[in-house]
Amino acid sequence: MLTEMGQQARTAARLLARATTDQKNSGLLKLAEGLIAQSEGILAANEQDVSEGKAAGLSSALLDRLTLSVPRLKGIAADLQNVAALPDPVGEAFDEATLPNGLQIRKQRVPLGVLAVIYEARPNVTLDVAGLALKTGNAVILRGGSETINSNRALVAVIRGALMDVGLPMDAVQFIDDPDRARVTELLNLHDYVDMLIPRGGATLHEFCRANSRIPVITGGMGICHLFVDETANLDAALDVIHNAKVQRPSVCNALDTALVHRAVAANFLPRVVSHLGKDGVTFRADTSAQPFVKMDDTRVLPAGPEDFDTEWLSLVLGLKVVEDLDEAMGHIAAHSTAHSDGILTQTDANAARFIAEVDSSAVYVNASTRFTDGGQFGLGAEVAISTQRLHARGPMGLRELTTYKWVVIGKNHVRP
Repeated sequence: MLTEMGQQARTAARLLARATTDQKNSGLLKLAEGLIAQSEGILAANEQDVSEGKAAGLSSALLDRLTLSVPRLKGIAADLQNVAALPDPVGEAFDEATLPNGLQIRKQRVPLGVLAVIYEARPNVTLDVAGLALKTGNAVILRGGSETINSNRALVAVIRGALMDVGLPMDAVQFIDDPDRARVTELLNLHDYVDMLIPRGGATLHEFCRANSRIPVITGGMGICHLFVDETANLDAALDVIHNAKVQRPSVCNALDTALVHRAVAANFLPRVVSHLGKDGVTFRADTSAQPFVKMDDTRVLPAGPEDFDTEWLSLVLGLKVVEDLDEAMGHIAAHSTAHSDGILTQTDANAARFIAEVDSSAVYVNASTRFTDGGQFGLGAEVAISTQRLHARGPMGLRELTTYKWVVIGKNHVRP
């Protein structure tokens, strides 16, 4: 079954490569319209998934990621419209030169070809990936989790209908409509047809793909995120940033997991953190260094366990640790971060500069919430993933990150001497 899908995707990718920007944008706008026009059916399918997820005991974080609503669909539609409004990177020429022998040489952006995306519990990924793939002329094979099967069936039907309406190949977006895990292994071996694999899920999924894929894998999406409050930080502003990073949407990968606080401000700041965030249901895991500065008889505060600083909470839990200086803060981040999003809250330019230079994460922040690590927030329109590796792409992967380039050489019947 998947071999046939791969063949169809490869054919569709060749057809997409010659699609005009206007055609691709028309497809995106038609898809945005279809989401709203067919929202009733989409939400009914999603409600079935949510109901079954509750019965299966899915965590509140997974249920939040799984749930669609009218506002969320409107937001996704707006993102698709934003992608349509962005410049098309395909065909862009750069690094142009004329050599001494008269040859004109340049690099030119082209689609990657065929993408495969494996993801769990996030039907919005179906639309983000389809939209970005369409804009960049890539075909895509989607494999969502079993918990999203009904939502994805409804969404993919809308996507393929939009493609057909604007004269683009429907097989540019295909969906593995089979929850059997054997299909994942089969997909990982589809190297004759798929050019890049993107897993979006937990550490187990990423490790499985790295170990078993015959296709190049882009890893990321798991975030153990930190903010360091140094001794010069504006503590009122820092409190607001930490609150936003933890509370605004705790179930996503760019939500804050650990607050590191300089010892010089810990006595003033940590009780305020517990009081302010605790009102919104946050509980805390206090390292031994932080325990003298908080009330350990407060039911919201527990001693940190041995694995707590290596846990992506995806919930209203925040780790607390007191450090002696910037070096200790960066050492903790180096030991426990997943290279996703880490930041410093400071009024000292030298500290900010050192943090930027030495913290090796895909997104590094100075005086801002980690919640901004997002394709839409970075002006990319949307994202297909957040890469935490070094090769090809880092951070939110938008349009440019879904292209490669070819060399184009123009001569006048040149021959090499």
